[in-house]
Amino acid sequence: MAARKRKAAGLNLTNDNNKKARVSAYSFKDWSVTDVYDFLVLRGFKNVAPIFRRQEIVGSVLPDLTEERLEKMGVEKMGKRLQLLQLFQEIFQDNMKLKVFNDPIHGHIEFHPLCMKIIDTPQFQRLRDIKQLGACYFVFPGASHNRFEHSLGVCYLAGQLTRRIKQQQPELQITEVDILCVQIAGLCHDLGHGPFSHVFDHWFIPFVRPDIQWRHEKASVDMFDHLIHENNLLPVFEEYGMSKQDITFIKEQIAGPLERRENKDDWPYHGRQREKVFLYEIVANKRNGIDVDKWDYFARDCHNMGIPSNFDHHRFQKFAKVIRVDGALQICCREKEVSNLYDMFHTRNTLHRRAYQHKVVKIIESMVVEALVKADDHIKIPGKDGKECKISESIDDMVAYSKLTDYIIPQIVQSTDPELEESRSILRKVYSRKLYKCIGQTRPPSGEVVHQDKIPDIQKEIAEMSDEDDINAITPDILVVHVINLNYGMGDENPIDHVRFYSKDNPDQAMKVRKNEVSQMLPEKFAEQHIRVYCKDSDPRILEVARLCFTDWCHKKGFSTPKAGNAIPEMTPLKAKDSALRTVRLISQRTLAKVKED
Repeated sequence: MAARKRKAAGLNLTNDNNKKARVSAYSFKDWSVTDVYDFLVLRGFKNVAPIFRRQEIVGSVLPDLTEERLEKMGVEKMGKRLQLLQLFQEIFQDNMKLKVFNDPIHGHIEFHPLCMKIIDTPQFQRLRDIKQLGACYFVFPGASHNRFEHSLGVCYLAGQLTRRIKQQQPELQITEVDILCVQIAGLCHDLGHGPFSHVFDHWFIPFVRPDIQWRHEKASVDMFDHLIHENNLLPVFEEYGMSKQDITFIKEQIAGPLERRENKDDWPYHGRQREKVFLYEIVANKRNGIDVDKWDYFARDCHNMGIPSNFDHHRFQKFAKVIRVDGALQICCREKEVSNLYDMFHTRNTLHRRAYQHKVVKIIESMVVEALVKADDHIKIPGKDGKECKISESIDDMVAYSKLTDYIIPQIVQSTDPELEESRSILRKVYSRKLYKCIGQTRPPSGEVVHQDKIPDIQKEIAEMSDEDDINAITPDILVVHVINLNYGMGDENPIDHVRFYSKDNPDQAMKVRKNEVSQMLPEKFAEQHIRVYCKDSDPRILEVARLCFTDWCHKKGFSTPKAGNAIPEMTPLKAKDSALRTVRLISQRTLAKVKED
């Protein structure tokens, strides 16, 4: 009697006319060999059920069964094997209480119950209040989307690609737990972003804490641990068959190897072994940059900003195939899709040129950072055990960091604290569009690279071009210099050189596709730099002097003649210098004469 009660509880059986069993997603993994046997009999697989009993198949291994494994077990008919797989898929999906979101990019997308447990936490919901594109929203009105919806999209695409590979290549032995781990990594990969996204980790933290190497990926791992602990989710992870090793695998997908290797030949990961190394390429591909994170933000950013994109990630998924290359398994693509991949990297380049590196976007970012730097010592955020943290210290305390979002900006603007007046003044200029003026943009000579640490020297050298005795002389502190790097994602390298392809005739052999085999119209170079200079002083006379000094500096350095502003005609460096100085003096003399007249 007890056994019968246990069986009914596990299978949740109902004796309808068709004698079909109904299954709970939370119970099928607990089925015993007998439970599996009874379920198959009730669903009309009386001839196959004894095979499962002989092989001692329990409920927890059902998600790992493939057509190949069913054939080895003794299920001879292909039709029967496919029917069984379809039945198991119905169990896993139809009865797992999947949550459906209506996403403007991917349509109706489903989420695993464990993903929903993560989504419904304060630490994840925080992403609703962090703009995906930071200051782009001040220039592109449609760029109002947040890290929240991007993370959902990456989770969905991660599951789509992993499941597609599993279906096409069952010999890789991708398990349902593997898929869930990849989905959660996609879901949580941006948990560590701060206010205005990359503005925080690329600009603010390096300025106020130059002694540390900090990335938002590290904060994502820290926040993931904090999320699990604060919401007591470890038992829920275990309920879905997730071990501590699986949690390590999730974190490694987000941030890479968690420990340093003493020997570079040692396997760097602990979450999965070498035979599943390709799984690390799905969310954040360090090999060539082709990953689902980019697929989502390319599609989402283009959609919201009205920028066209020719890249089709659905085609890549259709032709993705895992092949062994130089001893390691990696995700490859059909050779005819190489043009689609060039479109992908062209889309990246277009987004950077037209949006992410837009001259107004970048100066607003600079002004936001300047305001945050001035406010850093005067804003305290409650952290762990009641400790109060500065903005820059919150990255060491996840209790405090979980409270830090884009709302720090309106908090400063609306504050009446006298110590925040400088920050308020800068942010009011942003809101009233009284921005620092761009005085020009130039490019260094071919082969020359300007590093970010040279920015103070550039400011000083440009200022020295003015006459220090002149009333309109400029100083380094009123100049803002940006070094803009534009590329295809891998510096000056062609990322396609790091992708392997296969052909229809030889699908198991990986190969390279050279650029000259694709088209003669592809880029000759894959990276370039721009030096962009702004002036904080809005006085037209100072702006004109700054433009002329910048032009003079460009000619002296052999850089291209600046775009924008009233640039002087091209001439020899010596004549250019003399002409610039004469113009500056003339402006100064006229200004003084006007003052005397008044």
